[in-house]
Amino acid sequence: MNALLSRPDSGQVEKLITFLYYKDLAAAMRFYEDVLGFSVAIDQGWCKIYGISSDGYVGLVDEARGSHKANPIKPVQICLRVPDVDAWHAYLKECNVEGLTSPRSVDELKIRVFVFYDPEGYQIEIQSVLN
Repeated sequence: MNALLSRPDSGQVEKLITFLYYKDLAAAMRFYEDVLGFSVAIDQGWCKIYGISSDGYVGLVDEARGSHKANPIKPVQICLRVPDVDAWHAYLKECNVEGLTSPRSVDELKIRVFVFYDPEGYQIEIQSVLN
């Protein structure tokens, strides 16, 4: 690396946005709003950015306008850390989400966790820290 270059302070990063690409943006929006309860923080029309924590965001992008196309292979997982994994599991079971697994404790990682899928197959993990 060139010693003359001055890299910006990494503490200047203000937010993290993970963008996911969809064939049916409206269906994805209904899921993230109605099932997960997220609110649109930034509405760019063909891209909806949802605040999911104080500094974490997920962007849902219409593949017709975005930088990428939706792909049947989904190598991205959204992980949500919550205080009560079992309450979330009970709620999502009532919502009949796709691919819902049973909660399990992973002692090695000190988490309790389960997964499910959004309308186009992105995996979402819900986890809590074990005491």
